[in-house]
Amino acid sequence: MTVRGTDDEPTWSEEDDDRTAETLAWLREKRREHRRRKGRDLAVFLYTAVLAVVGYGSGYAYHFLRQVRLGADYGGLGTGVQRTLPALFTLLTAALVLAAARDALWRGPVVVPGPSVGWLLTQPVRRARVLRPWFWLSAGVSVVPGLLCAAAGAVVLRVMDLASLGTALLALLPAALCLPLLAVSAGMAVERRARLARSVRRFTPLVVVVLMLLAGQVVLAGYGHRLAPLERAELWSGPWGWAAQPVVAATGGSAPAWPYALLPLALLTAAALFQGDRDAARVPTAQLRRRAATAQTVSSVMWTVELRAARLALLDATADGGRTYRIRLRVPRSKYLVVVWRDLQALLRAPGRLARALMWTACATAAAALGTQLGGGRRTLCLVVALLLGYVAVGALAEPARLETDDVGRAAWSPFRFRVLMLQHTVVPAVVGALLAALAAVPFAVAGAPWALLLMPVCAVPFAAAAVFAACRGPSRTSLMFTGVSTPVGDPGILLFLAWYAAGPLVSVGGLALALRAALRGVPGAGSVADTASVALLLSGGLLYFAARSADRLVRRPSS
Repeated sequence: MTVRGTDDEPTWSEEDDDRTAETLAWLREKRREHRRRKGRDLAVFLYTAVLAVVGYGSGYAYHFLRQVRLGADYGGLGTGVQRTLPALFTLLTAALVLAAARDALWRGPVVVPGPSVGWLLTQPVRRARVLRPWFWLSAGVSVVPGLLCAAAGAVVLRVMDLASLGTALLALLPAALCLPLLAVSAGMAVERRARLARSVRRFTPLVVVVLMLLAGQVVLAGYGHRLAPLERAELWSGPWGWAAQPVVAATGGSAPAWPYALLPLALLTAAALFQGDRDAARVPTAQLRRRAATAQTVSSVMWTVELRAARLALLDATADGGRTYRIRLRVPRSKYLVVVWRDLQALLRAPGRLARALMWTACATAAAALGTQLGGGRRTLCLVVALLLGYVAVGALAEPARLETDDVGRAAWSPFRFRVLMLQHTVVPAVVGALLAALAAVPFAVAGAPWALLLMPVCAVPFAAAAVFAACRGPSRTSLMFTGVSTPVGDPGILLFLAWYAAGPLVSVGGLALALRAALRGVPGAGSVADTASVALLLSGGLLYFAARSADRLVRRPSS
């Protein structure tokens, strides 16, 4: 920027008053000891992580790869994996870009620490010299997990005898390098442009639906039901297909022109990085301050394991202040229906919660359907995963209970005691969750398992009770992590803390898994369905009892 003066005033220019070099040099000198300490901490962390992975994970990895090799040899697993590659790369690329775009709504590739935003950018320094290194740091860090995934994928392809280790690694290298860099560049574009950020918020549900459809295509391709025209379009329609073609060719698939696909992939990556480098220097300072404050809040509450506070900070940072749905239901005459009325109205005014519950219900249904195709321990694992996803689906409907416990003063409107209010908050999640479960049970009933119409909706009741119990849990008791008890595997405090923190889902999912596993051993009849319903009601009663006790403790807890 240049300011031209009058005849009596000298002309001032940014070049004459540029203090970038000396300011950054002074700052590096002041931060030298801090950087050394952070480097030592990082080295210790990396050493511990590598030691844990090698010491504890090598045996499990060997066993897993051995099972994969047996499955590839005798179960046709390798052929199934080769069939899924076009859809799988499309799914992974879309998920990666969506994750980077959503991350850019509150953080993004350029996240300058609060002190630097508050002091450094106010000095006579060039913004590009300060901001662009953060973009390139994010780009470099993003490549590391890509390379690790490429190495793991190459080992898996070698174990399945789909390609040699060197060939598989070279084939996966373009995807490992280009796709993370494209995702970071997409995040940079979202961080720089407010209009693009609004589009990300608006179209995220549609992209999630596309991701679910792509996941369905991957499953169908794995079972041999390929959509050849769609796969050809995916291989040439964008970077997802360009990066997949070398892998498809290396594993014996049809991709004869894969060398020509690498050229547009490299050019697009270079162009995206060039544009990202330009955008990095143009992020407004006010936006950088907001993002630095949000990142600092999330980091601080994560150290205290207050995940709810971190989620609220992220929701506040990513809220777009868009249109709201002013739906108003008829006010009930009985005061005992007021809580149900408010919860229903809140759900209708925030249809995103219902959409999330529907999405997680679909995922739980897919896991349960996969379990019916397997046997033994794998069926039990799929059952547990389906139940856990079902808990997440019902928990998405219990947001009013969490809002009440975030600040117990909000419950002043209620004519009930706080414990009674919290118990009434279980009605809407239980009923709506049961309806979603009944809808998910229809395909199983059509396939010859009518008992699913009774067993699946019953699970929503203990899930709703567990969600309300988790909402009444109160502040994290991090003191449980340090018990001072010495065991051969170390201090069991972390296990005690996890058991306390996840008591609701552990009890509900664990109890229902045992009941359903016993019911599914044979052909479920009226007796097994009644037993499962009894277990569900027993779990619900116990969880609601402890939820009421926790609610009383929240009210008696002195305000800070």
